Amino acid sequence: MMGKEDSMENLSLEDDEKFTSISKSYSNYRSAMTCLSDSHHPLSPSIVDDSNDPLLVSSIQSSAIDDHDVEQFQNPTIISPPLNLEYLNITVSDPHKEIQASPSIVPGTNAYVTYLITTQTNLPDYGGTDFTVRRRFKDIVTLSERLSEGYRGYFIPPRPDKSIVESQVMQKQEFVEQRRLALEKYLHKLAAHPLIKKSDELRVFLQVDGKLPLPTTIDVASRVLDGAVKLPKQLFGESGNLIVPQDVVHPAKGGRDLLRLLKELKQSVANDLGASNSSIDEEDKDFLKNKERLHNLELQLSNASKQAESLVKAQQDMGDSIGELGLTFIKLMKFENERATVNTQRERAADMKNVATAAVKASRLYRELNSLTVKHLDILHEHLSLMLGIHHAFSDRSSALLTVQTLISELSSLNSRAEKLETATSKIFGGDKSRIRKLEELKDSIRVTEDAKSCAIREYERIKVFDIKPLCLKIIKVR
Repeated sequence: MMGKEDSMENLSLEDDEKFTSISKSYSNYRSAMTCLSDSHHPLSPSIVDDSNDPLLVSSIQSSAIDDHDVEQFQNPTIISPPLNLEYLNITVSDPHKEIQASPSIVPGTNAYVTYLITTQTNLPDYGGTDFTVRRRFKDIVTLSERLSEGYRGYFIPPRPDKSIVESQVMQKQEFVEQRRLALEKYLHKLAAHPLIKKSDELRVFLQVDGKLPLPTTIDVASRVLDGAVKLPKQLFGESGNLIVPQDVVHPAKGGRDLLRLLKELKQSVANDLGASNSSIDEEDKDFLKNKERLHNLELQLSNASKQAESLVKAQQDMGDSIGELGLTFIKLMKFENERATVNTQRERAADMKNVATAAVKASRLYRELNSLTVKHLDILHEHLSLMLGIHHAFSDRSSALLTVQTLISELSSLNSRAEKLETATSKIFGGDKSRIRKLEELKDSIRVTEDAKSCAIREYERIKVFDIKPLCLKIIKVR
């Protein structure tokens, strides 16, 4: 197939000069079905800065955002803002390959690319105006994880994905440039976020040169392994089996406490079956309505993405087929010219040349059309990727509510056990020392659980007050 396409591009046809620019502009085009090691999927996130995206908004409390913040969040790449307005401009440039000292004997595994991140700002939180640091993609991952933990319940723009074939394509300039633009776009979104732009995490990331001082998050596998080791001791009472106040601000799904995860799973099943005795339920009708509308929007975007992929593939196939037809007529034309003995054969050869010329030009036009289609469909993939951040915000709110419900149920169970034990102890003259000791332990557990419940309710209320409605309205407008 590549040979045929090269032949098509090198044909010397009449009026071909009109299509030279088209042919050149398509020289970097890649098929929608090519592997990631050669290029990115045509529906993958755009490497072009698309700053006027109506989806770049936060699910935070609307009262905390003034009109300027909203305008700046919608236009994150303002280059020359008025002096009296706050701004945070970030550029990513100068990718540089570095080698990390390591005993690995596999060539290329120690190589990574760093990027020069330049910041210009007048925000007083930064204590300066110009900063320059070098960061690698691993630092971006750390920043994203710290923001997710520190701003639980907020809508946080998702970071660029790490390519699964990075080790194979790291040396390719096209991949490095694509990564650079994706990182710059991600940082623009963070800089436009009304709260994250002033966060300590982002400030440290942009200001402190050298190794990023932010603590890395323990990977999920390690947390689950630690939780699995601790679980038998919790089940047999050798270790604390209560949810302590300092843990309720973290989601159970992180794997830190598998016993808590099992308790919340049990509570979730009870909620689904209508057997929950919790006095707290999700009563925000607007939130539930907007959540349903966003779910429907995601389904429509997913369906549109599938249709778009089919369209790109169909246009590619059409261009290839017409191109092959043109090459076939070229061969027939040459055959007729070589074997021509009468004028009718020469006339047929001329007609074949006209058909071949039209077919090859049409094939080139189809390729250009496909390239433009892919470019304009990038925004669709961008919206789909933002839905992931919205899901995380919704999940944090649901998880916080589930923690409260679990603690209420556990507290009810502990109080019931304490009442039964106290009644049984009162019937014994002089009391039962072992039962009295168990009763004191239960009362201590009740106090700890009460404190944990209070912390969990405060955490849920903190997340609950975030006004998701502006986010929903702006996203629904895309429909």
